[in-house]
Formats: sequence, structure tokens, C-alpha cells
Amino acid sequence: MSSASSPPDPKSIPAQNSPDEAATTACCSSSSTITSSSPPVDIPLSWPSDAKLTLDWIRHFSSALDWSSRNLPPSDLPSVLPVSVFDSLVLTASKILHKEPNCVKIDDCLSLPDSAVLVVGDVHGQLHDLLFLLQDAGFPSHNRFFVFNGDYVDRGAWGLETFLLLLAWKVFLPQRVYLLRGNHESKYCTSVYGFEKEVLAKYGDKGKHVYRKCLGCFEGLPLASVIAGHVYTAHGGLFRSVAIPQSKRSKGKKNRRIILDPGAVPLTLGSFQELSTARRSVLDPPWEGLNLIPGDVLWSDPTMRPGLSPNKERGIGLLWGPDCTEEFLKKFHLKLIIRSHEGPDAREKRPGLAGMDEGYTIDHVVESGKLITVFSAPDYPQFQVCLNSP
Repeated sequence: MSSASSPPDPKSIPAQNSPDEAATTACCSSSSTITSSSPPVDIPLSWPSDAKLTLDWIRHFSSALDWSSRNLPPSDLPSVLPVSVFDSLVLTASKILHKEPNCVKIDDCLSLPDSAVLVVGDVHGQLHDLLFLLQDAGFPSHNRFFVFNGDYVDRGAWGLETFLLLLAWKVFLPQRVYLLRGNHESKYCTSVYGFEKEVLAKYGDKGKHVYRKCLGCFEGLPLASVIAGHVYTAHGGLFRSVAIPQSKRSKGKKNRRIILDPGAVPLTLGSFQELSTARRSVLDPPWEGLNLIPGDVLWSDPTMRPGLSPNKERGIGLLWGPDCTEEFLKKFHLKLIIRSHEGPDAREKRPGLAGMDEGYTIDHVVESGKLITVFSAPDYPQFQVCLNSP
């Protein structure tokens, strides 16, 4: 989805040579982008005494984050959002997220008249585009569901504010807002592509605490969703079967750790049963054994070549062709796969697949349905250049 919001002008931010420098400089953009004005709501923000969020609280939270991003240097964020409020929000959201299954089923929309489910792709710390998107599409409500398909942080200047705003919506409407995990919700990516540096710049001596709490929350994010029984959504996409041959199974309680060699057996598509038992709390590679599935779900890409093969360009996950899309849709009675993970920069290197100029592409059209990629960060990356695309 494109956006007409107006964040601080990226042109005023010099090009950087490293992700860390870029994140910090984007946050600390030139003084010409910082204007003097009074905050639209009372700050610092406070956590509700009854610990129950309301729509008014969400609106105040959104306005405060928007105002501070335009008027304050990043190191002043604690004056708007104290660590105590951050802790309460992340703890409350984490409890909700950790209770959700690896693949959430969104079926309530079937019984509600005039219901709509909106799937949002990568937002990558572009707070102002997210605010515009929510305003333009309509806030989550009784009959308006949102599925956010991961990659909330990194490469944009306001990853922390973006993630926290979405957590607030999740706490307020846990059965209407679903936050799935992206490959950037990991220790590895956030340490390389800007989020860790951003958090440390904003919270100073409390930065390590805030960063660790975010990582813990990332662990609870579900991996995928199935909407109305017919639409599968995940950040990267499809995944392999890790069924263990009988000869490989441990017969006793000892030595239960099994490392599957991905090249030892032919690759086949996995099942929802296997997805449901995957250990999603593993934040980083190496992905091995039963943990191959989260790596696939978060990192895989479609291709126009038939078959299922290792994703050698990324070094993790899979590549799958139109025949695999057809097999997955038909086997599980689905009509549509919606995934994200690839912005305009990634698509420039992908022969046979359309570019991302419109914010989405239709990648496979097969007998049983379609595969769509959606990317929701306009002008991406707004503040960083010369980076490899994870």
C-alpha cells in the first residue's frame, strides 16, 4: 500500500557507510527537521491504572509518538515514553503473543457481516507511513481485522515506535490485530541493520534493557496465519517437511537432539501439523533439525523455476516454484498465499518476477489460486543506502 504521509525529508539525511551509522543519523536527522511545538497530548505518557488500554489511549500514544519523532531528538524519547510504560506494554503484549499458536486461525471474520481482513507487509520502522495506513484503511475494529506480516524494525528510523504502536493495538484488540514474525525480528538482523543501534541511541543507559525486552517479545510472535480457512499468510512463505525417518529417531530419553542434514533427503513441502510443533523461540541461525521450519517460513522466496530448492542467495530458507504453490494450495484446500519479505531492492535481482512499484506483485497464478507478495514500506529504504538485502 502506498502512502501520502510526510516524514522528515530523507534528502536532508546524508548517505551512510554502515547500517549502524545510518540508523543513528536517521534518528538524529538535521536540526532543520526538528520544529518547536507543544505536544498534542500530556507527556510523559502513563500506563492506565487498571492496565486496560482504550481507543483514546491508543490515539494519545500515536499522537505522542508522531509528535516526538518530528520535534525531539531521539535521546529524548524517554521523556515521552518512560521505561516503566515501555515495560508494562511489552510485558502485557508478550503474555498475549506467547499464548498464540505458531499458526493463528482467523475465523471470526466469517461470522461478521461486512467484515474485512487487511494484510500489511513489511513496514521497517516507517512510523509515519504506518500512521497514514491505519488512518486511511480505518482502525482495527469489531469487523475490521489486521494481519501484519512481519519486519516491523530495521532500516527505518522509528522501528521502536512502530513496533510499540503495533503492540499497543494488539493489547487493545487481541482478536482483531495479529502480528506475525518477520526475519528482521531476530537478534542477528537487528544487530546488523539498525534496530539495536536505534534503541541504544534512544534509551541510553537503559537501552540494553529495552533491546532485550524487544528480543523477548519477538520470540512470542506467531509464524503464520490462516484467514477464513482459505488464505495462508507468512513473512517468507512455504516450508519443508522435517519428518524424521524411523532410523533417525532416538529410542530413549538421552540424546534426543536430532540434527537433520538438509541435503540428506529430498526436499518436500511441510504440513500444518509440522508447523504447529516448530520451536519459534529460536531467534537466529543456525536453523537445524526441527528448527528448519521457522527459518523457511521467515526467509524463503518464490521463483519461476519449478521445484523446491535451497535458497542459496540468502543462505537460509527455500526457493519454491509455481508447482509447489499449486501443491500447497490444493493439499490444504487454500485459495491464496500472501507473503512479504521482498522490497523493490530485492526484486531487482529476481529475474522472472515483477517489480514492487505498486506495493504488491502477483507472483504465481495456478489452478488452485494465487501467490501474492505485499510490501508496505513506501520509498524503501528511506534512510539507508548501500546495504545488502536480507
